[in-house]
Amino acid sequence: MAKIAVDAVLLPAEEMVDKAIEANKKLQERGSDKIVLGRQNCLPHISLAMGCIDQKELIDIEKVLQAIAARYGVQELEIVGVGVGTNAVGEKVSVFQVEKTAALQSLHEEVMRSLKPYFRYGATADMALSPPSVEESTLLWIRNYAGKAAFENFFPHITIGYGESGGFSFPMKFTASRLALCHLGNHCTCRKVLILSELKG
Repeated sequence: MAKIAVDAVLLPAEEMVDKAIEANKKLQERGSDKIVLGRQNCLPHISLAMGCIDQKELIDIEKVLQAIAARYGVQELEIVGVGVGTNAVGEKVSVFQVEKTAALQSLHEEVMRSLKPYFRYGATADMALSPPSVEESTLLWIRNYAGKAAFENFFPHITIGYGESGGFSFPMKFTASRLALCHLGNHCTCRKVLILSELKG
């Protein structure tokens, strides 16, 4: 079976989903429509681990994620600000910055360690869910995630979209109770939920 690019993520509660979609719509109004967040095929999320897997290993990965979910409780989190960074080709990207709690860092590290036997990082365009076709900046982010965005470099966030976003009051408290594995699309969007587990610990 084919390899696919995936993201192990936390899915935030509905109230935070609404705020992320609202922020994204404001960016779209300014002409930035590369990322169009929604509830069905482009989900607001907090990335925990990213890589490429063989689809035949999804059953084993589901058991791994279910075991992790059974050990971790609902995450009590806060948005502490909006961050604006640049991707590999210099485009500005806005994110909701999530406070890095000890529990969230621990969950991230356990997911990374547990999925390491399944993950590969040689991402190619055909591994992503399309259309739209995948840009090189997306592939670079997947390939470099383990070295640049994991463990001590973990930067929890919810991507809002391209451009600069503002006009929010902080902090914004929210919960996240769902651990998911999603098929990645362009700009590392979560296009399709493949595995979903409820945090129970």
